This record gives sequence, structure tokens and C-alpha cells, in this order.
Amino acid sequence: MPLFAVQYTYAPEKSAQRDDHRTDHRAWLSDLVRRGVVQSSGPFADGSGALMMAEAASAADVQSLFDKDPFAKRDLVAERTIREWIPVFGVFAG
Repeated sequence: MPLFAVQYTYAPEKSAQRDDHRTDHRAWLSDLVRRGVVQSSGPFADGSGALMMAEAASAADVQSLFDKDPFAKRDLVAERTIREWIPVFGVFAG
């Protein structure tokens, strides 16, 4: 199944709101990891956003899935980019 990189960019002025909903956001991601949909997830060290690796049939499926993220539902993601990624080497290579 195709692998997609999902990149979030956060607006600094919504940091406190993200803190308020981080538990729900991480519980949602944890469930996707448990189900094998999300392969890896984590914030950038500078706090500017996050990167998730997700398996899905299409970019549209990933978009629909990530629309359900508690952060997305509360308009706490300034920008989201979804790109299919083809790993050649390493732990994600098939």
C-alpha cells in the first residue's frame, strides 16, 4: 500500500489551544499506529509542526482520514501537506 508523508505546519498563536487538545490528538494518532495506518509520527523539534507517515490507498483517503484529527477539527493546523513517498532504503522500504 502506498506510503504518504503528512506534514503539519502550526501557527504559533494557537500553541495554547493545541496544548489543550494534545491528549485527544495523540490518542487519535495512537489508535492509528495501533491499527497499522500510521507508521510513525512526531513533532518537529522547533515546535513549528509535525510529520506523520501513513499508509493508505490514495492521497484522498489520507486527506479524509486526517480531517478527523482533533487538531484539524478545531482548526489548529495552519497548513497540511500530503505527499506520496517512495522509500528506497531503510525501515520504510518495502
